[in-house]
Amino acid sequence: MLRLTELKLPLDHPADALRSAILQRLELKDEELLSVRIFKRSHDARKKHALLLIYAVDIEVKNEAALLKKFRNDRNLGPTPDMAYHFVGHAPATLPHRPIVVGFGPCGIFAALVLAQMGFKPIVLERGKAVRERTQDTWGLWRKHVLNPESNVQFGEGGAGTFSDGKLYSQIKDPKHYGRKVIAEFIKAGAPDEIRYVAKPHIGTFRLVGVVETMRQEIESLGGEIRFQQRVTDVLIEDGQVRGLTLASGETLRSDHVVLALGHSARDTFEMLHARGVFMEAKPFSIGFRIEHPQSLIDQARLGPNAGNALLGAADYKLVHHAKNGRAVYSFCMCPGGTVVAATSEPGRVVTNGMSQYSRNERNANAGIVVGITPADYPRLTGGSGVLAGVELQRQLESRAFELGGGNYDAPAQLVGDFLAAKPSTQLGSVEPSYKPGVQLTDLATALPDYAIAAIREALPAFDQQIKGFAMHDAVLTGVETRTSSPLRITRGDDFQSLNVKGLYPAGEGAGYAGGILSAGVDGIKVAEAVAHSSSGLLPK
Repeated sequence: MLRLTELKLPLDHPADALRSAILQRLELKDEELLSVRIFKRSHDARKKHALLLIYAVDIEVKNEAALLKKFRNDRNLGPTPDMAYHFVGHAPATLPHRPIVVGFGPCGIFAALVLAQMGFKPIVLERGKAVRERTQDTWGLWRKHVLNPESNVQFGEGGAGTFSDGKLYSQIKDPKHYGRKVIAEFIKAGAPDEIRYVAKPHIGTFRLVGVVETMRQEIESLGGEIRFQQRVTDVLIEDGQVRGLTLASGETLRSDHVVLALGHSARDTFEMLHARGVFMEAKPFSIGFRIEHPQSLIDQARLGPNAGNALLGAADYKLVHHAKNGRAVYSFCMCPGGTVVAATSEPGRVVTNGMSQYSRNERNANAGIVVGITPADYPRLTGGSGVLAGVELQRQLESRAFELGGGNYDAPAQLVGDFLAAKPSTQLGSVEPSYKPGVQLTDLATALPDYAIAAIREALPAFDQQIKGFAMHDAVLTGVETRTSSPLRITRGDDFQSLNVKGLYPAGEGAGYAGGILSAGVDGIKVAEAVAHSSSGLLPK
């Protein structure tokens, strides 16, 4: 197979234009081109009136060697690299103890799946419920103001990524193409085939539910075991080696290999691990609000006359501003055609996040507009210090949002025009907020530290210069966005094990090693391989 890149075609090109372009570009006859498979499709929107689709394709031709020789100086043609996943080995016939995976979000799913595919028959412990039961509990908060602290947007099968846009792209370095393994497994489990080649693939919440269930079934068919509503309350450590876990039920499970695929909201587990002396350190994260605009405004600003084109779908954006006070303000987790959702996991607190369905056809676009903070900020904001100070800051801001929202899980909200003018909002304008269960209009100035408010007030007009209408008066800010990433890192070494507890494998978002579905899945694969390498009796393949 050969890979040909940088094939540019008009947005409205006919179905046979791609094959014709390949034939013309490589000076081939039709019978010489045996097969064509799209590897990647993106678009160049710099010229909105002449938008182009850009293809990279894998092709099979009759005389590959001759074609490579003919185009030996063409940097856009070469052999298709091997991007297939290769297992590092398989489990021995007997194991002293099965590996345990704590958490069944994207990282835990892929750690368990790859371990199961290598024959290790992992035990998965998930504190929340199976995905469909969890969905009902989540709707209980969104529709009835009732929070289940153990089954919500953060906890349960599929992790926080289930109630998101289902984005499957990342900027991580991936020289071994683990991301392709993640994409391939999602497609095998029922995700649309197009996520294999579109530039910014996504699945969406409703489709993710079925995909996650199918992946669970495969793990179980390979001998893995998934136990729901199993909260870990203690870790057993002997002479610097993990020996097992204790559950809330009182049961003890023995294992010499424990994958900590915690989400970024497993605060009680962080506290337990810290009390047991597991090495961890505070890390930066970001805080801010969700902003909502009409999706049509974003489409027009980004795509011009091509707005509404079905092939392009709902437009997105990525924005950054460096404020005069030294803070960086940026858009986070942008959800085209989506909704703002209640994402708290603790009573008496309000947290926002964004979510989209596969169709991305809701009336509003939303994104986090967030400000970076560092561990140096935590002591003066919380009055405390130490590894868990970032968690305490999150809790303080979320409790304040709960208070500003009326104390019933409604979220505090303010029109952008009023926020910029530093006056409370009293009535909505043309943009109807999508947050459920509801919003309470107020003044958000006291929802975040002063420097964050100042930075966001400076950034919004700057963003308006890039996307006309971004600072429109009637756009809505909803607070607060605090769980952009984990506020700490459970530090690990090159062997993926905890720095001071052998056999303990911190992984994914909660441990500070991922940010999003794809990167979490990739980290899960890496950790599964590390477990396999360290298991006695590993048989290389």
